[in-house]
Amino acid sequence: MTSTACRMAFGKELLNLAEKDNKIVVLCSDSRGSCSVTEFGEKLPNQMIEVGIAEQDEIGIAAGLATVGYKPFVCAPASFLCARSLEQIKVDVAYSDTNVKIFGVSGGVSYGELGFSHHSTHDIAVMSCIPNLAVIVPSDATQTAEMIKSLVDVHQPAYIRVGRSAVEDIYPTSSYRGKPFVFGKANKIKEGSDLTIIACGELVAPALHAAEDLAKEGLSIRVLDMATIKPLDREAVIQALDETGAILTVEEHSIYGGLGAVISQEACQYGKGIVSNLAFPNEFPYTGNSNVIKAHYGLDTQGIIVAAKKLIERKK
Repeated sequence: MTSTACRMAFGKELLNLAEKDNKIVVLCSDSRGSCSVTEFGEKLPNQMIEVGIAEQDEIGIAAGLATVGYKPFVCAPASFLCARSLEQIKVDVAYSDTNVKIFGVSGGVSYGELGFSHHSTHDIAVMSCIPNLAVIVPSDATQTAEMIKSLVDVHQPAYIRVGRSAVEDIYPTSSYRGKPFVFGKANKIKEGSDLTIIACGELVAPALHAAEDLAKEGLSIRVLDMATIKPLDREAVIQALDETGAILTVEEHSIYGGLGAVISQEACQYGKGIVSNLAFPNEFPYTGNSNVIKAHYGLDTQGIIVAAKKLIERKK
């Protein structure tokens, strides 16, 4: 199984599209390497704007370009976009309905060793609260590329969050042969009847591995890749509650306001089944290697297995 960073797939696919469409423009905040758009700038210098470490300006310039027919993609670390640029995203992009795609790289604890100033564990919550702004967290390189192709010509303000490291290929899987990305739809990448695990981003692969390991113990686990968090695929959530009776959500985000919170709200309104959320607790994650941090909080294959077994016991 091969592994590729989603950010690299983003840069490669966007370059392919921009070579055929000079309306596609990349705006970068001194983060070409982090966002994997160095080659884009070298090959298409007239379609890249480097603003330096000025994320607020980056969003405002992108909104202006969108109003005159360009297709701007803003690239910057997620931790800065969801804090420094929040007012501009709210007003210049979402409220003004400008066709800006915001690409946040190194979400979650990808910048593990740089500490909480560079962690981004609140971005899904913050962006989801803003009307008219889609929130997308792709799980692998193939899905990331398909997402860019499907959104580039659609007028839809969107926040796209990826991690930093290489991630295992999810698509195609043995049980899912559909399109890797359909806006607003979850992908059922494994069938199951005892429990549903719903994950997003880099934690989809560990969720799938956990389900495969649990199958060896006779447990049937459904796995959904919820790449589009907003708008949420409510039908997939309701179907999971009806058919498996319980949902475990898994995400590299705070326990508050993310994928788990949204799905719990839907389940509460539906009034059937139980939901448990696996995410970062209400504390500052410590500084260190991102994989070690995730393992500490149970956000790895073994942690997901433990949480899934506990939830299945609650069902009895």
